[in-house]
Amino acid sequence: MSDLSDLTRAALASQDPAAGLAAGFEMLPWLGASIHRDRTAGRFARWGLSTVIDENTGAPVISRPLFDDLHRRAGLRAVWPVGNAGLVHCYGYLLSLAETPYGLKRDRWIAGALASACGLPSDAFHPWTSDSTLLARASAAASALLSTPAASATAEIDGRATRVALSVANGPAALAYTVAPRTGAAPLLVTLFPVAEASVPLGAFTTDPRLRWNAV
Repeated sequence: MSDLSDLTRAALASQDPAAGLAAGFEMLPWLGASIHRDRTAGRFARWGLSTVIDENTGAPVISRPLFDDLHRRAGLRAVWPVGNAGLVHCYGYLLSLAETPYGLKRDRWIAGALASACGLPSDAFHPWTSDSTLLARASAAASALLSTPAASATAEIDGRATRVALSVANGPAALAYTVAPRTGAAPLLVTLFPVAEASVPLGAFTTDPRLRWNAV
């Protein structure tokens, strides 16, 4: 896990961020390979758009050079600070050093609470422990949650369909969120994360309908 931080710190410390990132990715061969496999399989197309400006802190969770490098590797066009939600929330968050009120962004994939809330082994989202990529596993878990949620709600924001789904109605839960890219379009995945109390985000979503959780 420390290697994830080392990659980001190497890029930040380098006078040539691109060279620093290249060196960092060499330390984590599974990371570049995962992005390449997801790109080849077209998995990023299932995800919508997200900003890297955290809605709680107002600061970017990853640097501009890292944002650009990730999208280049994924073969995706993006204009800072808005990028592909799957790429940002999976691989960007793995490499984020930003502190938030809920801890490090990577904790959802590393700490085990999300996996357990999804009914999976605690290490199910560890990105280096499976033949399947992190994005593939996150997509599958989010899709399963959206298909059979214990609690869910929908809302229309500026003509765009949005939906939140939770693994339980009360208590610790996994939350999946989708947003349609435009009026009449099918919703796309935006995020998957654990919550301490399911009723809180569900209540906020229904009483104050707006784009949430860094969706764009």
